[in-house]
Amino acid sequence: MMPPPDASLTPPSPSGLDAVEHEIARACRDARRDRATVTLIAVSKTFDADAIAPVIASGQRVFGENRVQEAKGKWPELMARTPGIALHLIGPLQSNKVKDAVALFDAIHAVDRDSLCEALAKEFARQPRRPELFVQINTGEEPQKAGVAPMEADAFIARCRDSYDLTISGLMCIPPADEAPAPHFALTAKIAARNGLAKLSMGMSADFATAIQFGATHVRVGSAIFGTRPRPI
Repeated sequence: MMPPPDASLTPPSPSGLDAVEHEIARACRDARRDRATVTLIAVSKTFDADAIAPVIASGQRVFGENRVQEAKGKWPELMARTPGIALHLIGPLQSNKVKDAVALFDAIHAVDRDSLCEALAKEFARQPRRPELFVQINTGEEPQKAGVAPMEADAFIARCRDSYDLTISGLMCIPPADEAPAPHFALTAKIAARNGLAKLSMGMSADFATAIQFGATHVRVGSAIFGTRPRPI
């Protein structure tokens, strides 16, 4: 006999994706931006292939994962079945996972230290793939969070380019949970502008509309699309 479903979990549904798309379109209108300038990254971390498949069937093609190993376990088959999927690594990347990350992901959002830059540069010399790279800015300078401090961002971006020959496409930030996100989005956008970076990975389920007002080109939305995440085992 099948066990009863866990009533605390909200399953993914096309309506969740539709609601997020509607909100993105509204935020773009309010900001007088073209909807095409904002990429929705559906954050599928912790969800299995069966939960992701309906979202793919609804037309979503850009997805985000936090862990290389988890993504390796479920995405190759999903991508083989549906062409045109782009996969973004939005969580921290360990240097010893760079080889697999470069092989699997189309973008890496958490470039934040010289040792990772060195590992990426070495792997780029071995593989033909070149994922887009985003530097993570720790706008709140939170000690428990990855990312480059704002005051160190310009020098770090310059090292990425000059010392490691890496092409940086944009910046990523995760504002502190207990602070208003707008000042953090504004700071990230300012750093990007003065470094000639066009892309901004900012905003999650609770604040992506605000991020769009401050120029986000990529918003990372998970629970609003997929529902409540499964409990850790």
